[in-house]
Amino acid sequence: MAGSQIERALSLLESLTADPSGMPLQGLADQLQIPKSATHRMLAELIRLGYVRQDPQTSRYQLSTKLVALGFRYLANSGADVVQPILDRLAEETGELVRLGVIDGERLTWIAKSQGARGGLRYDPDMGRDAPLSSTASGHAWLASMSDAEALARVAQQTPVDPAELGPNAPRSEAALLERLRLARQHGYAWVVESSAVGTAAMASVIRDPRNQHAIGVLSLAGPSARLGEARMHALAPRLLAASEELAQASQASELFS
Repeated sequence: MAGSQIERALSLLESLTADPSGMPLQGLADQLQIPKSATHRMLAELIRLGYVRQDPQTSRYQLSTKLVALGFRYLANSGADVVQPILDRLAEETGELVRLGVIDGERLTWIAKSQGARGGLRYDPDMGRDAPLSSTASGHAWLASMSDAEALARVAQQTPVDPAELGPNAPRSEAALLERLRLARQHGYAWVVESSAVGTAAMASVIRDPRNQHAIGVLSLAGPSARLGEARMHALAPRLLAASEELAQASQASELFS
């Protein structure tokens, strides 16, 4: 097939991912902006190869499970969860610690990471522990996805952290915490400097289930505050948000979110 034909075939497959119930021939031709006859020929070939099926009742075209099966086969053979390459790439791009937290009921737990810093100052807390909600960027990102009342109730349910263990900029009142959540909602991500601990800084954005937009996890960048200041965090925000969206799309293929 010529390059343009391959591009059209891939675009057709991408179009079919938008609606599990299938799409009509004319709708696909309109989306691809190619003749109906050419669209029909591509669909016939993809049906022959097993990537597409046609519903005998509605005549709409649907993706088969072949592409999904190929993806899961690749993941099984690689021995890696689908999210790890996303974490690794963000860590490599930023040079900082990248952490993934998943939401399970009333808990936000850090379960995966990738360390970008190869030398010098490093910040690397233990995995598998719950994120303190009132003082961490991860906690603020999750709380910002709720109403203020829900956020305060969630914080009240968590065992308080000893104030002596917190950094000088940790919110010390409900009003201070709610102001941090307001800023997080306004920007689309949360950030803290010397809040959860002296000498550390972090930023985080929530990961939402693409099917219903419910918060299912949090992606964060963390490092020494001497290197990861506010200006640098705001500059890195587009990369963090892009990776969060990529994780959202990958979440249904990852055991970490199940």
